[in-house]
Formats: sequence, C-alpha cells, structure tokens
Amino acid sequence: MKTTTTLSTTTKQRLIVTFGIVAFILAIPLVAMQFTNQVDWKLFDFIIMGTLLSITGLAIELVTRKVKSANGRIVITLVILLVLFLIWAELAVGIFGTPFAGS
Repeated sequence: MKTTTTLSTTTKQRLIVTFGIVAFILAIPLVAMQFTNQVDWKLFDFIIMGTLLSITGLAIELVTRKVKSANGRIVITLVILLVLFLIWAELAVGIFGTPFAGS
C-alpha cells in the first residue's frame, strides 16, 4: 500500500522548524545573560525580538508557498532578511537615528 504526504504535514513540519529556530536564536542571549553582565536583555527585548523573528520566519514561509520561481523565492527571501537586519540594527544601536529606536 502506498501512502502519500499531504501539504499540510510538510507545512506543519516547516512551521515547527521555523519556531524552533526562533526559540534557539532567543536562547542565545538568555544563556549569555547567565555568564556575563554585558548582555542585558529585558522581557520586552525578548518579546520584540521574538515577534520580529517570528514575522520574518512566517514571511519566508509564505514566500516559499506562493512564489513558484526559485530565483524569485531567493530574491524575495534576501529582501526579507535585509529588512530584518536593518530593523534589528536600528533597534540595537539606532544607525538611522529614528524615534523607532528610542533616539
């Protein structure tokens, strides 16, 4: 008997991996805070970064599902990652000097 894999199963697996990666990335500063005073994240920092990473992961998942062209997927994913890094840098050090970063 032959079994088939449905799209919902692979989608579920990809979402589990996505949120696992988000949890792993957030665990890095959490562990670092136990060993040094140089990493000083508050609960709000974890919430903001978790939200930012989750939205990024879900946006990439959406691109993976909807865009058929491999080149299109790569370009759009790189743009999403660039936006993530620019927002992250702005929140971290205020490279643009916007009120968004608290400047």
